[in-house]
Amino acid sequence: MAAGTTPIFPITPRVSWTTVDGNGGSTGSLKTANTAKDGTGTVTTVFTAGSNGSLVQRLRFRAAGTNVATVARVFINNGSTQATASNNVLAFEMTLPATTLSETAALADYEISCNIALPASYVLNVTLGTTVSAGYYVSAFGGDY
Repeated sequence: MAAGTTPIFPITPRVSWTTVDGNGGSTGSLKTANTAKDGTGTVTTVFTAGSNGSLVQRLRFRAAGTNVATVARVFINNGSTQATASNNVLAFEMTLPATTLSETAALADYEISCNIALPASYVLNVTLGTTVSAGYYVSAFGGDY
């Protein structure tokens, strides 16, 4: 069987996100600790691959206000139930430092460079290692094939 030799590029740009509003968010709250390292437990989905697969270039984390330090964990899920550990793999981790809300200085944002191709219907789920007060906005940037 011959291998593909022609590079492919995403056709349709995609940006997706999970919101946090202090009351649980509209599409999932990234505020509560999940200490499971296998992708089970409470997770927040930030990206779902399209019908022909997708490329995810990066994830951006931005504090929604004052938070204690924590760790962000990103899991790839194969599109099946995330409650089964064998459907998930820990792909990325990043330390998120303590943040203090200010009306005179911007809060920093933190990026994970992913550059991963996901098969159709695969999902990126995110968790935090410790419970935080204000939560985080998480955005995914990529494209569909």
